[in-house]
Amino acid sequence: MKTILFICTGNLCRSPMAEALMNERLNRTDVIARSAGTWAIEGRPPPRPTVQVMAEHGLDIRNHRTHSVTTADIAAASVVLGMTRDHVEALRLDFPDHADKIFLFSEMAGRRFDVPDPYGSSVASYRQAADVIMAVLEKGYERIMTYVTTASKD
Repeated sequence: MKTILFICTGNLCRSPMAEALMNERLNRTDVIARSAGTWAIEGRPPPRPTVQVMAEHGLDIRNHRTHSVTTADIAAASVVLGMTRDHVEALRLDFPDHADKIFLFSEMAGRRFDVPDPYGSSVASYRQAADVIMAVLEKGYERIMTYVTTASKD
């Protein structure tokens, strides 16, 4: 199984939203999206606004539980997409043997920006983060899948 791994800080908002939105888009059996956090506390449920905003898109993520990224997660992934430059830098430092498959999420859409963290903010902030994630997935889908396909040839 080929894996796209989305990374944010706490694995509470951005990366689980990206995971759910990408899995909906994939609609395949040979590729799956997963998520983890650089500073996640294991086993926490997503905040209500994350659940609410994903429900507005027809996605149920109530069963999501936070997970802190591990070497096994990185090794198993075909491509790793960090939500911010800091995530990418931390991942490349912590997992130097896998640096060649770690990218800034927004780069997939041909730009370089950090996806804002809505944690602790208004529901509107969560909606804005979801909108940014959806826009990057829309523009960057083919590029993401190219990395997945390339990785699968190794």
